[in-house]
Amino acid sequence: AAAADDMDRASPACAAVIDNEKTAKADLIKALVARGALYARHDQVDRAIADDSRALLLDPTLADLFNARGELWLKKGDKPKAVQDFGAALKIDPNHEKAKANHKAMARELERIGAQMAVAGKPSFNCKGAARAVEKAICGNRELADLDREVFAANARVIREARNPAEARNLQREQDEFIARRNAGFGHTGYDLKKAMQERLQRLNGVDGY
Repeated sequence: AAAADDMDRASPACAAVIDNEKTAKADLIKALVARGALYARHDQVDRAIADDSRALLLDPTLADLFNARGELWLKKGDKPKAVQDFGAALKIDPNHEKAKANHKAMARELERIGAQMAVAGKPSFNCKGAARAVEKAICGNRELADLDREVFAANARVIREARNPAEARNLQREQDEFIARRNAGFGHTGYDLKKAMQERLQRLNGVDGY
């Protein structure tokens, strides 16, 4: 029934085996794995994780199951637990292709998130050398600091993608003019620094965001 993806028949059949105190360990593991896979296919992620976890307590040598549970943690958005399970699968079977691919992808993703967290709230310039009032304001506000860094990165990207040196120079001139307007306008009545930075970022990234 589980193989046929028949939830109505498989779920109670598995439950009868799982809930029976006389069920042999090997059969209990098989029933838990089958029901867990069934729940996973039907997006009942928490139930699937619960069954997989119980099966792994009974037999912690099941590389396929560690990988399967890792994929479920990923669905829930728990990346550290996913990496942990993919790693556990690889300890059991270093040649487990799915676990290798999953672990590599997740390690790269966590590295990227870590890099983003390291620069979060930091502008494109060193705040220790901030002299202008506008620079001090950016350094004192995480949102403005993130915006400044995004504008800087977007400007670097469009210059890098310029079709020729003349276009690159024109693009840099635009950025220099924006900075000059920002420095001159900050502190004056009606000047909205956040709005100006958001508009500059949108211009650099284009209407579609890139």
